[in-house]
Amino acid sequence: MVTCQNLSKHFGTRTLFDGLSISFSDDERIGFLGPNGAGKTTFLKIVANLEPSDSGEVSRRRSARIVFLPQQDRFPIGATVDTVLVDALGDRPMESYERETHAAIAMTRFGFEQPDQFVADLSGGWRKRLALARVFIQEPDLLLMDEPTNHLDVEGIRWLEQTLMTVPFSFVAVSHDRYFLENLTSRVVELNPVYPDGYFSVSGNYSMFLEKRAAFLESQKAQEANLANIVRRENAFLESNSKARRTKSKSRTEEAYRLQGELRELSDRNSRATVAGIEFDGTGRMSKKLLDAKGLSKSLGGKLLFEDVSLLLSPGVRVGLLGANASGKTTLIRVLTGKLPPDQGSVELAEDLRIVLFDQNREELPQDVTLRWALAGDNKSVDFRGRSIHITAWAKMFLFSTSQLDMPVSDLSGGEQARILIARLMLQPADILILDEPTNDLDITSLDVLEESLIDFPGAIILVTHDRFMLDRVCTEILGIDGGGRVGRYGSCDQWQSAQSRPGKKIKTESRRNKSMKGRSASADGGLSSSEVSELKEMEAKIQLAEDHAAACFKATEDPQIASDHVEVQKRWEALESSKKAVEALYARWEALEAKKS
Repeated sequence: MVTCQNLSKHFGTRTLFDGLSISFSDDERIGFLGPNGAGKTTFLKIVANLEPSDSGEVSRRRSARIVFLPQQDRFPIGATVDTVLVDALGDRPMESYERETHAAIAMTRFGFEQPDQFVADLSGGWRKRLALARVFIQEPDLLLMDEPTNHLDVEGIRWLEQTLMTVPFSFVAVSHDRYFLENLTSRVVELNPVYPDGYFSVSGNYSMFLEKRAAFLESQKAQEANLANIVRRENAFLESNSKARRTKSKSRTEEAYRLQGELRELSDRNSRATVAGIEFDGTGRMSKKLLDAKGLSKSLGGKLLFEDVSLLLSPGVRVGLLGANASGKTTLIRVLTGKLPPDQGSVELAEDLRIVLFDQNREELPQDVTLRWALAGDNKSVDFRGRSIHITAWAKMFLFSTSQLDMPVSDLSGGEQARILIARLMLQPADILILDEPTNDLDITSLDVLEESLIDFPGAIILVTHDRFMLDRVCTEILGIDGGGRVGRYGSCDQWQSAQSRPGKKIKTESRRNKSMKGRSASADGGLSSSEVSELKEMEAKIQLAEDHAAACFKATEDPQIASDHVEVQKRWEALESSKKAVEALYARWEALEAKKS
């Protein structure tokens, strides 16, 4: 579908890629990787004919519809959900009623219920859904997506995965979400100057890519070692005595110089495989109770976010907070750290407790200072674990070059700014690390190193992220917050997702379950009538049946065979909503009976 030949792109003295030749075919689902600053976004824009290359050419199949989904979602001022989708069909030969029908189908498919809702009133997650709907409705032959999971919560990412599994078109997705890559891709491409062609391509999913990439890089290192031995022998020959110099052949001399150049190139490529040196510093405190929260509840703006939350943090405990956008994860962190008072409950902190926080909004990172100042202030070195490290060496640990030190922070990429924040956190010994969305904009290599550092950290950790792979690898337990006051404990993201796929099940939260058990353990029937006693005894079975029905309704909405029938889709979603309300009504009745009984 698309063939790129010898593409090159430079920004000033910086080379993104040079002599890049690659093609994309029909029926491919491609994961597109690369370190921060490798030029992934620029390359996709060149393929989409939105930006020129410095040299080389791109051949596109005639009539192929290539659509680009940018990382940042931009919409016209005053636009509504409906107008965005109708306008996306601007160049299609359609009657106005056909455009409205297509827009209605897209809105149903992507979960929008109010066509006239202003885009400005949508959350970041729903803006991303609208951006996806806008490119899907154009029916591309090739969809180029730049970080499509950005701003989506875990449930939204799971929904996007299921949607992309059934699409009839090819796509290339720049993503750092490893489960997303594992579940969807038929080919993985990494853009990286560490490879001789500037990229490395593997047919298969992300696991296969990792295996083959590791083997290739190991082979390239071995090749460098072997070549270094050959060059040493040739250098010894070139430096032999004068008699030997008079007799050595010109061709062998030229070959020795060629090998030296090849070694320099190979050594330079291998050196680019360096990873960021992330290593958090603990205080060494071994108190069993670093933080002890009991019965926490909090409402904001009249909305109950969570209730009856208890949490004990000890060294080695790593808790992941999982939930939809705006469900209350950041609010819970603010309550735990004392920045917000709880409505109910208490938080007890160990004496002189040291909490270090990574803020997802990066408010503590000034944009008008240089990289040098952001890393070390007015000092020429930093003190890390009792040793002094010069600013140039410290910057290099986080993959910054000396030429970048005097650049303003505002000119650095999102991934580079995230690495600055991590570097600043590493200078603060902590009992508890609280990381609120630390994975945003980090490349996969940096994510791997961050995970290793978190696993090795001796204190306690609270981690908020939509990166399911990181949650499963790092956390010892997960708190799932539904934003309606209910909180559950899970052993993995899989368990949490299973609970979400059965809408009734997520209602069984820790607080509600405890209340129910307390009621069931009472020996007397209290003020219940005989019929109410019988009703209470049958309630658990009724709730189980209602939850099973809700789960079946949810499964019916995921049937790919009805994806294009917006009327049937709407019917099934209405049935699901009805089943969820039935479950809620049963729980409300159960609680009312328990209250009357006590």
